[in-house]
Amino acid sequence: MIPLRPGLFLGTAGDAATIAPDTGISHVLTVDSKEPPPLGDRQTKFVRALDDAGSDLLSFLDECVRFVQEALACTGAAVLVHCHAGVSRSATIVTAYMMKIDGLTFEEAYSKLQDVKPDVKINDEFVKQLKLYEKMGCNVDLTSADYKQYRLQKVINKYPELQNLPQELFALDPVSQEKTNEVLYRCRKCRRSLFRGSSTLNHIPGSGPNAFAHKRMTQTHREGQTKCTSYFVEPVQWMEPALLGVLDGQILCPKCRSKLGSFNWYGDQCSCGRWVTPAFQIHKNRVDEVKHLSFSNVKNVSS
Repeated sequence: MIPLRPGLFLGTAGDAATIAPDTGISHVLTVDSKEPPPLGDRQTKFVRALDDAGSDLLSFLDECVRFVQEALACTGAAVLVHCHAGVSRSATIVTAYMMKIDGLTFEEAYSKLQDVKPDVKINDEFVKQLKLYEKMGCNVDLTSADYKQYRLQKVINKYPELQNLPQELFALDPVSQEKTNEVLYRCRKCRRSLFRGSSTLNHIPGSGPNAFAHKRMTQTHREGQTKCTSYFVEPVQWMEPALLGVLDGQILCPKCRSKLGSFNWYGDQCSCGRWVTPAFQIHKNRVDEVKHLSFSNVKNVSS
């Protein structure tokens, strides 16, 4: 068990099982695959997570940081953050705490932690999650396009059969809330509202024709076209019946059944060359963009 700063310790499962009274540890945060046995009158928090590429710690970082912060705010209290070996999962939580509380970048916080505990080695997946945490301002922003894309990427690991997907995974059907200031996208054929502007998941454009060198070059790619010809979106409620239990397929308008695009849970390549995972793409030439116009500043002029 290593003291990182007054009242904050990083350790292993063995450390948690043999806490000495003179440490003053009153709170224990466990990040492991199995919940530990009761620890007397100490306040505890448990996050179930494996130390692998399929685990999601990002979604728990805010509440874990808050647990540590509130523990250290108690007079005379101390907190132990631990996983099985004290190397990766618990180090991820402590790094997130240092980033948020001390205003450090991921690299700065991770370097400081390794100075104190050289054997710390956060796995590559958790490194990516911490960098996304930093990008979101050290707050898990559920409305962030980056977070939505990240959450979708975890679906295959958590729900391999793609059944009983959580409802919060799907954006609201815009038909249920037509009155909005947001940009709407409607089926070009039947005018049915399909998704909102906030449901689009933008990506960094790819390398264009170079990304398709392994395929026969289409006329578009021969001309060097690198623009995106599709919108990549989060799943919307009306898509749910088509998405459950299958890895890929067509996306059809729920009203007129005209083809809008396609989906693939393992990803697909945009026309710009960028690979997007998972991919729910709507072809731009199948929908119309409808913007809200405000007339609040328009004055009536009488003749």
